[in-house]
Amino acid sequence: MAPSGASAQTVLPDINVIAPSPLPPRRSPPRPATAPQRQTNAAPAQAAPEPPLTGGIDRDKVPANTQVLTTADLDHTRSPDLLQSLVRSLPGVSVSDQTGNPFQRDLQYRGFTASPVIGTPQGLAIYQNGVRVNEVFGDTVNWDFIPDVAVHRLSLVPNNPVYGLNAIGGAISVEMKNGFTYQGKEAEVMGGSYGRIQGAAQAGFQDGNIAGYVMADAIKDDGWRQFASSSRLKRMYVDLGARNDQSEFHLSFAGADNTLSGTVGTPLEMLQRQWSSVFTWPQTTHNQLAFLTANGSYSPTDTLTLAGNAYFRGYWQHHLDGNNTDAQFCDQPAPQQLCFGDGSTPLNGPGSLVIPTSATLGQIDRTQTNAASYGGSVQATSTAKILDHPNNIVVGMSIDRGHVQFNAVSELGTIDQSLFVTGTGVIIKQDDLAPVSLVSNTTYTGLYATDTFEITPRLALTAGGRFNVAQITLDDQLGGALSSDNRFQRFNPVVGATFKLLPNMTVYGGYSEANRAPTPLELGCSDPSRPCLIDNFLVSDPPLKQVVSHTVEAGLRGNFAPGPVNGQVRWNLGVFRTENTDDIINVAVSSTLGQGYFLNAAKTQRQGVEAGIAYNSNPWNIYANYTFVDATFQTSMTLPSPNNPASQGNPIFVTPGDHIPSIPQHRFKAGIEYAVTDAWKIGIDVNAVGSQFVVGDQANQNPKVPPYAVVNLHGSYQVTKNVEIFALVQNLFNQHYYTTGTFFDPRSVPLSLGLSDPRMFVPGMPLAAYAGLRARF
Repeated sequence: MAPSGASAQTVLPDINVIAPSPLPPRRSPPRPATAPQRQTNAAPAQAAPEPPLTGGIDRDKVPANTQVLTTADLDHTRSPDLLQSLVRSLPGVSVSDQTGNPFQRDLQYRGFTASPVIGTPQGLAIYQNGVRVNEVFGDTVNWDFIPDVAVHRLSLVPNNPVYGLNAIGGAISVEMKNGFTYQGKEAEVMGGSYGRIQGAAQAGFQDGNIAGYVMADAIKDDGWRQFASSSRLKRMYVDLGARNDQSEFHLSFAGADNTLSGTVGTPLEMLQRQWSSVFTWPQTTHNQLAFLTANGSYSPTDTLTLAGNAYFRGYWQHHLDGNNTDAQFCDQPAPQQLCFGDGSTPLNGPGSLVIPTSATLGQIDRTQTNAASYGGSVQATSTAKILDHPNNIVVGMSIDRGHVQFNAVSELGTIDQSLFVTGTGVIIKQDDLAPVSLVSNTTYTGLYATDTFEITPRLALTAGGRFNVAQITLDDQLGGALSSDNRFQRFNPVVGATFKLLPNMTVYGGYSEANRAPTPLELGCSDPSRPCLIDNFLVSDPPLKQVVSHTVEAGLRGNFAPGPVNGQVRWNLGVFRTENTDDIINVAVSSTLGQGYFLNAAKTQRQGVEAGIAYNSNPWNIYANYTFVDATFQTSMTLPSPNNPASQGNPIFVTPGDHIPSIPQHRFKAGIEYAVTDAWKIGIDVNAVGSQFVVGDQANQNPKVPPYAVVNLHGSYQVTKNVEIFALVQNLFNQHYYTTGTFFDPRSVPLSLGLSDPRMFVPGMPLAAYAGLRARF
């Protein structure tokens, strides 16, 4: 069944199977080596029939609301980039924004997050070609490393611990293209608002049992915010493959060199004056990637497949961020000297550092992360019948090792009237706070098995589990305060069933558990008495516990033909509840943005409803879906919230039932696409997101971030068999809305700005229009 929020698969046929485990099942059917498969005309490359999945499982027999996207859903004729495509096509998915950059947004699903911002508690496992790509230091997800043009298939899988660490909210598995799944040559250019210019080219070939695929793209976007929201992306993906009747092997490489600028939220009073205004800047991130993967499979019989992969992933990040600071002018008798944290602790120890008292102090934080990860997986899949009943069993194991060198320094600066932070050349040196040089070594091992057994043609039972072991070692290069040795382990079960009430209606239900080990970053920053500037500083701390999730999910899904008219209606209705024990949250303790610590928040809960319907019939494709997520704390807590106007400098008191900030309760999506002619298509879609509490308001004492709705248009025209033009309009009615919010200290900026309201928000992008051209050869 196609995802209810996705556009119709007008080119590829509907895909009714899904991988039951991280390693994708073998996709290529056996073909004689003497039958070369060359593409000799310029017909659209995507028109080739989708090869069947060997070892996949019928999606209607999965006891969860799985969703699958194909290249048609990620097409730039409908959305300009990967994250926008996921928001448009995946029910229950939304994005929030911490950086002000369109390629560094947080993806949210069922109240869990996959974010590129280090320090954000992560709750989704992301896989690319069977390799977990959550970065080893903070489990972050760099969405800018995944070129949407090269994606063949994307699956969203909730309620399945087989996907390993961090899958407490679910997992996303991305399968990239290769020469067996894509043949042809294609080039695309697109440009439009805010200096957006991008180009991409891809080519795939198959010659008998040998195939190859190559893709490269480049994106330049100046951004719509003042001073600091530009993006420069350069990416490539290459795959070489070979196969015969029983085996298949692929060697792939992904590389990227991306420079991304952005800003945190902007004070509300500044946004009211000018929508594009920014807070302290500059803020730049330079991400580089070298990712080499080898995948192989061997099928000695028609019912047994052995598969495995091995990989090396090199990741380098340099981050620069202009911020406010805890440096201040000292109290009497030395008001022109500088102190840190209070008015009596000299900055960098006793000295004669003097800065004019008229200056507004800030700091420039610089971090460098050099990460290398490597490992592999092996897996056996059997589809042999048991007692003459269809059965699909998967058994596998994985090991992933990571080595990270993390360095951080802060330079004292001054903030001018445009909120630009200029460095003074003075490096802040405070015991147990800065600078930082840390080496982390991680080893993650997993053993898993899952089995789907058809008791009757209508009833299927799924059961399995995974045993995870996480070993994390921290080695302080400047002393011993950060050094520690940590080990976490757990077995997580899954059980569920599906039953066909009618030939076209299925009821499903399941229960699963999953765990998330604290990241090296979180382990290095969890002492309330010694907070750190998250992403920059780490301090020694008491140990954190691992997060354990318990998920129950149930629902109905089905399809029917609406009377005598051509077409099909697909629908789904489901409920879910996830309870997390020892959930890890980020707590702010200082007026300095981002300064805080991590703690185990005992118990949290995320529960809700998912409903969707889609009608596909030439020339109409129509869909609508709604998701309700109620995310709450289930344990009483007393937390600091220094800039929260409701706290007046005192701690806030969280009680069971208070809502977790930054998680909207309501999401509604709908869209219509109409083929005016065989060559001309037009479409409109709306994405509505409900209100949410701002970050730092765990006690729910302040006004919420307002709800918003954004309307988008798209259209395409096939000029010839080989040439297509398309256009997109984002935020058609130029709505002003906020994606997330938090608090700041108005005293930390020049008094001449006249700021008094401590609320700050990340504004949504205004009206934008793009046009492009695609040529196939």
